[in-house]
Amino acid sequence: MVKRPPWISWTTVVPVIAVLVLAATWNQHPGPALVVLQAALLIGAVLAAVHHAEVVAARVGEPFGSLVLAAAVTVIEVALIVELMASGGNETATLARDTAFAAVIITTNGIAGLSLLLGSRRYGVTLFNAEGSGAALATLTTLATLSLVLPAFTTSHIGREFSPGQLAFAAVASLGLYLLFVFTQTIRHRDFFLPVAQRGQKRLFEDESHAEPPSTRAALISVALLLVALLAVVGLAEQESPAVEHLVTAAGFPQTFVGVVIATLVLLPETLAAVRAARRGRIQTSLNLAYGSALASIGLTIPAIALASIWLKGPLVLGLGPLQLVLLALTVVISMLTVVPGRATRLQGELHLVLLAAYVFLAINP
Repeated sequence: MVKRPPWISWTTVVPVIAVLVLAATWNQHPGPALVVLQAALLIGAVLAAVHHAEVVAARVGEPFGSLVLAAAVTVIEVALIVELMASGGNETATLARDTAFAAVIITTNGIAGLSLLLGSRRYGVTLFNAEGSGAALATLTTLATLSLVLPAFTTSHIGREFSPGQLAFAAVASLGLYLLFVFTQTIRHRDFFLPVAQRGQKRLFEDESHAEPPSTRAALISVALLLVALLAVVGLAEQESPAVEHLVTAAGFPQTFVGVVIATLVLLPETLAAVRAARRGRIQTSLNLAYGSALASIGLTIPAIALASIWLKGPLVLGLGPLQLVLLALTVVISMLTVVPGRATRLQGELHLVLLAAYVFLAINP
């Protein structure tokens, strides 16, 4: 049997094909078949980008590894939001808010809930570090309050918007809080975020701890492919944005549902990684992925969108509505009750998944 060369893999081929298709169809009005092809390549480019970011992260180590992966995912999210806001005008004023909120709900209820459910089905009671998960949840609650809750109550600007000064403060505070959390997770209290052995597991991940990091050559190749994948994502997002908005409108869903679509697309790689970790008993790793993705979604996306608002036309509405505020408050309370004991059963996972289902249903039928 002929061994396949290491460079012939989907993570190498898909970004290249995506860029070629993007160049060939630039400034064209794609038909249905081309829209489907571009959507498939867009998803493939997102997955490939995160894969190559993980390779680079494994090479450079912590704390830089977490920053590489978070930056890659945030570039994708910001690209999708900015492209849709630039083409949609005032109709997309709430897109950044809706996407960030969707990311919080999908990660804290969807990814975390699914991980706890899968882990508890295999081990009965899942074990994790309450110190690390609690710190992540506390930081996330603060970020969500500063960026998404306070704009609904400030009085300096009409509507659920920050004034320019308030927006600048929220952006700087969000970025600062995210960096402080990364420092805590990767340097100051790294042991709080390491996996905990489940009952029945004896030798905890010994084989994984001795895994060799990627070579310098492999890391440099991944850097190049990461840039190619991100270029493909940004370009394809611009071409796909009218189709996404048209599908949401044709389905009769509110325009705010576009944020759910974007968050789902961006968080797909983290969801798959969290599920794999949960099946291997690495519940803490799954929670790190869930809460870390939500932290990056607010802590990095909101500052980037605030900067982009300088040249984007139209308002930037960040304040949540009453229904969203209730869902956020309930999610925070249930999440705290889940992580504080440092252990969870199938019931906790099912509760979070019910909250996710309620959010999706109410996003379609508010």
